[in-house]
Amino acid sequence: MERPPGHPAFADSKIGVLLVNLGTPDAPTPKAVRRYLAEFLSDPRVVEIPRLVWWPILHGVILNTRPKKSAHAYAQVWTEQGSPLAAYTRAQADALEARLEGVANVRWAMRYGQPNIADELTKLQEQGCRRILFAPLYPQYSGATTASAMDALGVALKAMRWQPAVRSLPPYYDDPLHIEALRADLSRQISALDFDPEVLLLSFHGMPERTLHLGDPYHCQCRKTSRLLAESLAADYPGMRVETSFQSRFGRAKWLEPYTDEVLVNEARAGTRRLAIAAPAFAADCLETREELAIRGREQFLGAGGAEFAALDCLNAGEAGMAMLEALVRRELAGWI
Repeated sequence: MERPPGHPAFADSKIGVLLVNLGTPDAPTPKAVRRYLAEFLSDPRVVEIPRLVWWPILHGVILNTRPKKSAHAYAQVWTEQGSPLAAYTRAQADALEARLEGVANVRWAMRYGQPNIADELTKLQEQGCRRILFAPLYPQYSGATTASAMDALGVALKAMRWQPAVRSLPPYYDDPLHIEALRADLSRQISALDFDPEVLLLSFHGMPERTLHLGDPYHCQCRKTSRLLAESLAADYPGMRVETSFQSRFGRAKWLEPYTDEVLVNEARAGTRRLAIAAPAFAADCLETREELAIRGREQFLGAGGAEFAALDCLNAGEAGMAMLEALVRRELAGWI
């Protein structure tokens, strides 16, 4: 049947994949960092404090003091392609689209900052994608990360008259594909070191302890990732002890323990001389891995008496990580492709 005169033409239905990560400022400057932090720390999923209490603290203290310090930290790890998180997430999207060989259009977005979720969802729709896999790159589920990304997806969909069919990538903290990717990539990096680590410290992003008691599964999922990864590494590294810690605590409240900075100091003081650190909660390297762990973590461990320190890369767009991501995405697209 011919299209009636005046009837708009629509592109053939395609499949889209939207990779989503946390966010980054546009530049390593106090102004850009302030804009980013204002958006990030205004999310009630991130800071679960009543607005009447939190707003004066955020706008009266934090946004007037923290941007300059954070901008200095970002400047130490900034690249020609932008922040590490943006550069690696872009590379992951490009690599995934190539590996899918025409099966799907792949774009990437940030929950906070640019490119934002609503714009990238619209671009996929404009490309003719009527079925979209929304893929938050958080191996472990948390209300402050996964749920917040899903909230943003809901807001974006609410503004659309013609909504695509949407699926979401589940957390993959204990998926055999994830554990094997971590094992293979970390083994590759450890074997390339010029020392044999006595300890491999797995540092996860921290959360306030109260989130655990409120029912957030993040802590338990981090612990399971650690246990499974330690078991997978045991045969090849029988003399290496694997420990778990939590980094990036903020404010005076109690956060998930033990704290990474304290573990680094205590390990060195207890006699550990050779330590490697990895961050299995991060799909891509970012400020928290490149500055907090690789720079400040090194200073903390060596300053307390340690002798050898290595901060291992995240999966990023490496072979092991991309093989895992392709397999996860193809599995979630079953029935669509």
